[in-house]
Amino acid sequence: MPLLESYIQMNMKSEMVQIQQNVVLNQTSRIEIQLLENSLSTNKLEKQLLMQTNEIHKLQNRNSLLESRVQQMETTHLMELEGIRMEKEQLQQLVTQQSDTIEGLEKSLQAANSNTSLLHQQQLQLLESVQNLAYCDMETDGGGWIVIQHRVNGSVSFQKSWKEYKQGFGDPAGEYWLGNEAVHLLTNQAVFSLRVELLDWEGHRAYALLFLKGYRGTAGQQSGLPLQGTGFSTRDADNDNCMCKCAQMLSGGWWFDACGLSNLNGIYYPARHNIRKLNGIRWHYFQGPGYSLKSTRMLIRPSRGREAA
Repeated sequence: MPLLESYIQMNMKSEMVQIQQNVVLNQTSRIEIQLLENSLSTNKLEKQLLMQTNEIHKLQNRNSLLESRVQQMETTHLMELEGIRMEKEQLQQLVTQQSDTIEGLEKSLQAANSNTSLLHQQQLQLLESVQNLAYCDMETDGGGWIVIQHRVNGSVSFQKSWKEYKQGFGDPAGEYWLGNEAVHLLTNQAVFSLRVELLDWEGHRAYALLFLKGYRGTAGQQSGLPLQGTGFSTRDADNDNCMCKCAQMLSGGWWFDACGLSNLNGIYYPARHNIRKLNGIRWHYFQGPGYSLKSTRMLIRPSRGREAA
């Protein structure tokens, strides 16, 4: 009996140990399964964490890029604002300068208007004086002529200065020159015609009528006076188209061109002393270049009919 019991006890112990081992194995399996599950969950979490970390890095990079762009935009904006501020200051300075300039121009304009009014009054007074002093011919070719030059006997010297030719000299009842300034004032009002009358020592008469676009008369087939492009010259004001200073060489004051084909303000030579006188009163197409004439007149009036066309 003791042996059987001992055996039974031993078997029972063995079974108990087996049962305990099985329990331990089962528990170990469950723990291993849980560990595996936990490991899988951990790996999944690690992947999610890695993905989130990558996203965070991407967002950080984008944030850094945006911050850099914002900083660049702020810098650019500040520079633009500074440029606009400087441009505004320059514009304000320019506006101030322009305002000062405009104010100065307005003052100059007021002064110019005052001077213009004064000059206009002086011109009107001078024109009135000219009209009162000038000799008018109301008979020749329909009348209405103002005599601006008359040579008849040599009583007045025509060897004058620029200033004298400008102001005029002589006596309208005899020999005289009306004056360049007066002629300018008259002819500046409208289109004028010029009539030149010539008389030689043999009693022959001729005339030349010069107007805007033509010439007619008996003093040659063409005009002996340049129609345009020639300045008036005197001994002290050379405006001719020649290097030789025609007014000094040929005397008087005239539109000499290149010493030219005429000079009605030359030296007055009496009869029998008037031949081969290049510095006398001459009109090339009437009695030749060296013949000094006895008498001349120059007359002007507003152009009429086809003369004004």
